[in-house]
Amino acid sequence: MTTELPPQVQHQLAQLQQIQQQAQALATQKAQVTSALNETEMALEELKKLEEDAVIYKNVGQLLIKSERDAVSNELAEKKETLELRARTLERQEERIQKRFQQLQEQLRSAIGGGEMA
Repeated sequence: MTTELPPQVQHQLAQLQQIQQQAQALATQKAQVTSALNETEMALEELKKLEEDAVIYKNVGQLLIKSERDAVSNELAEKKETLELRARTLERQEERIQKRFQQLQEQLRSAIGGGEMA
């Protein structure tokens, strides 16, 4: 006896797999953003410990360029703000994908368990 899934169930399974892939991609992006945010916060903390007239170099490509403490601090603060915004956006996207994933799982359970299979 061969049991073939109805086209609707096959479509829902494909959607479920696609959502799983999206969730994995978002988790990777979130990890990268979190890592960059932690590095930025550590750099800002280290800058606060320095004297105002301390010589600071920032990385520009493969070069180290002499910079002013306040300018570097402002750049890092802006970067931190941007990364925090990106992290919040990714969290909201993760929540939406998780809800959609759960909805599809429920639909599949009812479709398969509800006797819709031919």
